[in-house]
Amino acid sequence: MQSPSVAELNDRAREVFRQIVDSYLSTGAPVGSRTLSKLGALGLSPASIRNTMQDLEELGLLAAPHTSAGRLPTQLGLRMFVDGMMQASEPSEDERALIDGGMSGGAAIEDALARTTAVLSGLSQCAGLVLVAKTEMLIRQINFVPLSPGRAMAILVGVDGSVENRLVILPEGLPPTALEAAANYINARLAGLTLAAAADRLSAEVAADRAALDVMTAGAVATGLAAWSSDGAARPVLIVRGQANLVESSVDLDRVRLLLDDLEDKEELVRLLELARGADATKIFIGAESQLFSLSGSSVIAAPYRGPGGRVVGVVGVIGPTRLNYARVIPMVDYTARTLSRLVA
Repeated sequence: MQSPSVAELNDRAREVFRQIVDSYLSTGAPVGSRTLSKLGALGLSPASIRNTMQDLEELGLLAAPHTSAGRLPTQLGLRMFVDGMMQASEPSEDERALIDGGMSGGAAIEDALARTTAVLSGLSQCAGLVLVAKTEMLIRQINFVPLSPGRAMAILVGVDGSVENRLVILPEGLPPTALEAAANYINARLAGLTLAAAADRLSAEVAADRAALDVMTAGAVATGLAAWSSDGAARPVLIVRGQANLVESSVDLDRVRLLLDDLEDKEELVRLLELARGADATKIFIGAESQLFSLSGSSVIAAPYRGPGGRVVGVVGVIGPTRLNYARVIPMVDYTARTLSRLVA
């Protein structure tokens, strides 16, 4: 269902809807007509409010839980509120100072990102997250272990001590001695380089006939490097902090349990956050707009941050219940993304 625009609502409907959303975001509880009438701000009788609430329900903006006569905003209603009615408030000076402080200290960028995520989690009372492109490994050495004709296991050891394995398909007819020659060449000529830089140097030396490799051995070297370089930059690192905040601030523990289960599905979460990488600004996913969080009824607010040349290098954001304080949290995520961009540029 397509959300009606704010302009399609008359003044009474807009004000009733706003009061219900504000109450829901504060308490998480359904709001009844008698409660709204007692507030006095609307100047309407309970009967008039009930009629307006019924109209809003028919538009798909409100729903009545079976356990209550009150109304809650639907996902459609929250989307209309966020897009057309919300009055955002910029982070306070103290909030900005806390976010900035998480990025200071001169430590490794990964530590700064983890601290910033924890700060954002604490301020928003949600789970904070950051998605960052994996730093490409620097080669210490590569070894090849023959498995069967045409197949070998390539073992890459990084300068940082990390070890990764890949199954590689070898050029047809490659002699066993070529694998040893390929490993010797990589370890002697390409150690200390990233995979992309190593592949570039190999291409340059082969083109200049300075590689001291026969054609088949050069093919084995290229195959070994390609086993990682094809996906080395495409496997992002996901940092999640503050899941406990979701339990402490929730009035619906069953939904929180579903959300915590969703957060364990890192692969699907990464896919969702990748959608925010191409956005020009902060991206908001409410409830079932994200298949991953459709059952838990959760919202994701995420914004891309940029590195040198304005290139998007990661995503920062929060995950929490749909009754987030959107007006406060959206600008907070946006400020964090802009500050991270200055840090990594």
